[in-house]
Amino acid sequence: MRIDIISAQPWLMESAFAHSILKRAQDKGLVEVHLHNLKEYGLGKHHQIDDYQFGGGAGMVMMVEPILNLIQDLQKERSYDELIYMTPDGDLFDQKTANQLSLKENILILCGHYKGVDQRIRDHIISREISIGSYVLSGGELAAAVVSDAIIRLVPGVLGDESSALSDSFQDDLLAPPVYTRPAEINGWKVPEILLGGNFPEIEAWREAKALEITQRKRPDLLKDDSL
Repeated sequence: MRIDIISAQPWLMESAFAHSILKRAQDKGLVEVHLHNLKEYGLGKHHQIDDYQFGGGAGMVMMVEPILNLIQDLQKERSYDELIYMTPDGDLFDQKTANQLSLKENILILCGHYKGVDQRIRDHIISREISIGSYVLSGGELAAAVVSDAIIRLVPGVLGDESSALSDSFQDDLLAPPVYTRPAEINGWKVPEILLGGNFPEIEAWREAKALEITQRKRPDLLKDDSL
């Protein structure tokens, strides 16, 4: 998998991809992540990438030319399965979307900034618009890092135990059950006895019941009518 991310401030994402699971995924050659500075394609001696809105109004708008020129240069080298724009009014990102995107080979992500991008980029270039929540950030960089993390960890070989991702919250429209580790008792707080007995079918049934219980309590919206 290759992920190209276009940003007015790409350094905001450098740390996210330079550590832990995302770094190991790149070191193993399983994923490539390339950050592109949009200002390198800016216009004029000041490398301008934004301008005032037609019709007036507060806030600057990211211009068509720098974005289009950079994307077209990248498309000369490869075809993209998805061209994603990170925006608060996009489709809400969820585990199902992460699963779908993890099957792609080449993904391009455009980070919004200022008041957003010229609508013509959204109308004619972008294939999918994604939001990570109903709130506004200073730019799409943190959101792009979140989406990339969720996708990359699903790529086969990235996690040490590939079954780990399958038991994450939301994979079956359920939240994850409680987890415990050693010691079995501390300060009088005990690990549930069923987890210590070694009866794995019973343990799995307990985990499924707990996952359903927690989901009903915390996120009943995730449950379909026939699951209640």
